[in-house]
Amino acid sequence: MPKPEQPAHTGAGPHIERRYFIDIEHSKKSAKELFHDIKCDLEKFSPDLLADFHKEKGEAHSLAVGDEFHIKILGPWNGEVRVTEVADQHFELITLEGHPEAGRIRFSARNLPTKPDTLRFEIHSWARSRDGLVAFAYNTIGVGKQVQEQTWVTFCQRAAEASGGTPTGPVQVETVEQDGNEQHTDHHERTI
Repeated sequence: MPKPEQPAHTGAGPHIERRYFIDIEHSKKSAKELFHDIKCDLEKFSPDLLADFHKEKGEAHSLAVGDEFHIKILGPWNGEVRVTEVADQHFELITLEGHPEAGRIRFSARNLPTKPDTLRFEIHSWARSRDGLVAFAYNTIGVGKQVQEQTWVTFCQRAAEASGGTPTGPVQVETVEQDGNEQHTDHHERTI
């Protein structure tokens, strides 16, 4: 029997929306070609030491709705995700029961309309902690947050490398945290 999905409304603590993106000039691949490479080899773009993706369900070197991955994350943050959408230039994953987060994450690549020779690779997540204990560990201790941020920053950098183009700057990280009626926004650049 498949594991139940764990959408954000089932979690605890504030809703956190996070965007990681990098703009790439003179890409040797179109957004569609780059995204095809990512979908065929998702594991290659994630840093093994921080977050090791292992496909549990679905065909190798492809991505389809219903595929599942077990993600071994540095520390006690392991979890599973299921593919819920796949298109030419985006795909989306949802967390499954037991994952430290409750929510979804979308990966996309697109050309920027205002800059014809620039494409943007982006990772956009909407999530809450699975429960109060995870929220405390994630927000107070901060290790899970650092590992997660470094994982997706590295993923963006590897996507830029795979494009054959030139990043216009470091990976941008934007966080919007909503707790009740209050909203807090943080924007920073991240390099290794």
